[in-house]
Formats: sequence, C-alpha cells, structure tokens
Amino acid sequence: MIELTTGLVFLMTSLYGNASTTTDSVNVQTLRANVGNTASVAASDRAIFEKYVRDHFADTPILAEIARCESTFRQFDKNGNVIRGLVDNDDIGLMQINERYHLDTAEKLGYDIHTLEGNMAYAKYLYGKSGSRPWNASKPCWEKTLAVK
Repeated sequence: MIELTTGLVFLMTSLYGNASTTTDSVNVQTLRANVGNTASVAASDRAIFEKYVRDHFADTPILAEIARCESTFRQFDKNGNVIRGLVDNDDIGLMQINERYHLDTAEKLGYDIHTLEGNMAYAKYLYGKSGSRPWNASKPCWEKTLAVK
C-alpha cells in the first residue's frame, strides 16, 4: 500500500509540480492528505486526471470526451500498469491508442504512448491527421455528449 501511495504522490507531483507552488495545480495536497484512505485516493486520482486531461485538451474538447469514453480518464490500472483495451489488448492508455497500428509511428515522432503525456500528445497528432475516425468505435458515447454542449 505504501508503494502504491508513494507512486501516486510521485505521479501527481510529476504532473503538477510541487502542490504548494500554485493553487491552480489541482489539489495535490488533498491527495497527500488522503493517502491512508484508499477510496479517497481513488476518487482524487480520477478527479485529478480528468482535470488534467480536460485542461490539456482545452483546444480540442472532443479529445477529452473521447478519453472519457475510451478509458474513463485512466492511463493506469489500480496496480500502476498501463490499461489495455478489453476488446483489443493492443489498445493502450488514456486514449486507447492501438500499438499494432500506431506504435512505430509514435516512436518515430518521439512519443511514448505508454506514458500519459506521450499518449495524449500522440492522440493530438492522430486527431490532426485523421480527425476523430480512429475512435469511431466509441463515437456513440462521445458524440452525444458533444451534441449537448
């Protein structure tokens, strides 16, 4: 449990820096305060990732909605492993980028799609190149949300 908690705190501080530096860095102090309560850590983790993803994709909100539908804003499972698709095990991470089709291109471009930053950066590249087509399988989920907004 301590290793998982330490890993989460490290991940959050690497994403947002020292929590005391700004109040805009999502409340990493709250995450640290709840490290003894697994349910609170899990809830904080989801909220932090969602805010991070929505902020990152502020200029392309469709990608935030795709992330919600594809992975429920998760890059990692409860054991710290990169999540994989249920239908296709080659779909990985937050944006469910398929390794079979995209790993070589991502690596040539310098993106590590196994990391949160690399997964999101490659998704932006892919969206710029192909629009939302790579995520058509989840279109019924994200298309409805965008129509409402």
